[in-house]
Amino acid sequence: MGNARNLAFWVVLFLMIVALFNLFSDGAANMNARQISYSEFMERVDKDEVTSVTIDGEELSIMGSDQQQYTTIRPVGEEIADKLINKGVKVDVVKQQQSGFMSLLGVYLPFILLIGVWIFFMNRMQGGGRGGAMGFGKSRAKLLTEKHGRVTFDDVAGIDEAKEELEEIVEFLRNPQKFSRLGGKIPKGALLVGPPGTGKTLLARAIAGEAGVPFFTISGSDFVEMFVGVGASRVRDMFEQAKKSAPCILFIDEIDAVGRSRGVGIGGGNDEREQTLNQLLVEMDGFEANEGIIIIAATNRKDVLDPALLRPGRFDRQIHVPNPDIKGREKILSVHARKVPVGPDVDLRLIARGTPGFSGADLMNLVNEAALMAARIGRRFVSMVDFENAKDKVMLGVERRSMVLTPEQKEKTAYHEAGHAIVGLSLPKCDPVYKATIIPRGGALGMVVSLPEMDRLNYHKDEVKQKLAMAMAGKAAEILKYGEEGVSNGPAGDIQQASQLARAMVMRWGMSDKVGNIDYAEAHEGYNGSTGGFSISAATKELIEQEVRELIEEGYQKARSILIEKEEEFERLAKGLLEYETLTGEEIGKIIRGDALDGDDDDAPGSLVPSVSSVPKAGKSAPGGTPAPA
Repeated sequence: MGNARNLAFWVVLFLMIVALFNLFSDGAANMNARQISYSEFMERVDKDEVTSVTIDGEELSIMGSDQQQYTTIRPVGEEIADKLINKGVKVDVVKQQQSGFMSLLGVYLPFILLIGVWIFFMNRMQGGGRGGAMGFGKSRAKLLTEKHGRVTFDDVAGIDEAKEELEEIVEFLRNPQKFSRLGGKIPKGALLVGPPGTGKTLLARAIAGEAGVPFFTISGSDFVEMFVGVGASRVRDMFEQAKKSAPCILFIDEIDAVGRSRGVGIGGGNDEREQTLNQLLVEMDGFEANEGIIIIAATNRKDVLDPALLRPGRFDRQIHVPNPDIKGREKILSVHARKVPVGPDVDLRLIARGTPGFSGADLMNLVNEAALMAARIGRRFVSMVDFENAKDKVMLGVERRSMVLTPEQKEKTAYHEAGHAIVGLSLPKCDPVYKATIIPRGGALGMVVSLPEMDRLNYHKDEVKQKLAMAMAGKAAEILKYGEEGVSNGPAGDIQQASQLARAMVMRWGMSDKVGNIDYAEAHEGYNGSTGGFSISAATKELIEQEVRELIEEGYQKARSILIEKEEEFERLAKGLLEYETLTGEEIGKIIRGDALDGDDDDAPGSLVPSVSSVPKAGKSAPGGTPAPA
């Protein structure tokens, strides 16, 4: 419909331009002819100086014997055709129109054209032509009807608590008497809060598929325009539409675009956004109650929302939609795996273990990447190897097998990664080593990958100290093998991760007896780019840096002592990495024990939970690694 309207506009505009061109062309032609008086014209006729005359109403166009053109106006009622014919003058008569439409059009066409162009561009400025040129204040809310691609709660997994909260709202719409008999009232609003990609919009679509009532959807950015008052008008119109369809659900995506705190910003705030927010607050819970309209909104920036918007009566429920845990990830993977042919060797729980911190969108992308990889090499189904390679690609980047490395560079990378692996295997509180590789990937020339048994929610002091030792094991390995002068810039990423962990222990987690249980993170100059908070003395700064240095040095010495003690295993693993390039956890164990591998098994599955990623290119930190301080 919109395309047809645009096409019609351009056709009319083209015809107007053509008519205007013809009109002005005729006018230009007439301007070239000299105007003479009627008496002079009659004298020329009597002297036989006129060869032809065209009669156009009262206007006469004359062609003289000297080939010059003239024009004149004859008196009303004057009949001169017979006289001209008797004189041998050629006479042409132009048929007259019944009305003066063309003359009026010639007068008003420029104004019509300018008004039409202005309306067109104003219409474009106010929402791409939707709703007509004067529909600035009309709501952009769409009534969602999902006859195809309907989403239900069965398609939502990994966020059970959030789903239960919204299932209750759907149940209230289906059977309100079940709750109202005990005096319960239907919630007016539910705010979905969570990181990007966790399934907030998917939950809303599931509600639309389950509720069986009209479902309107709109984005927060659709309210605010360049003119003050337009957003408030759209809010009013949106609720008027919803009232006509009550009971119904109204979903506002990215509500932070319109719901930010008032009075904040340059000049005290934004008048248009604040007026829109004020109108939204009144419509949600004002003098006139909007019975039967449930507002569901989604945001990942709850901290910027206005407090009046968050109070009960407007958003009665604030539903947290977090990143899924290991069980949730397994359920989400099973939902997406239903859409692809999965091989018998695929273990979704193992994949879920190897993807901590992944959101629902990340897991969907992972399944899609695995399917693309399997299709690229002509498989009939998606195997475990495809999933592992897809995780490698998503988390660490594409393998850079085309990178040219000298034998010396490969050897240093192998010893560096072998140091990480040996120390990681020797320390009981470190996550189990699951893969080691010296194939460049992303910004790293090699990496050691660890696989936690469960999602980590907190860390203890002894665990963090062991992680520091594993992080510094790469540098300790290089120094032991090549000496103090032979160390490379490979440990740059390791040092960065170790520094973050040690500073978090001292300044935020209270794990230093000398510094004490005080949060110095914001006060410490330069930490996370912050210099605010309270002042901190030079002595305290020096103490903090001393404690950080001691923790990192303790980890380094621990790693060094382990590598000296297990020198033979260290050498075997480094040589094994040089030979096979990538080793899984089981293969690492065999090589350390001196057992022969059954054969090249480059496609053996590995995990992609990098505990320490090492040997980055110069000037770049390695991806992944030990979690940064919270």
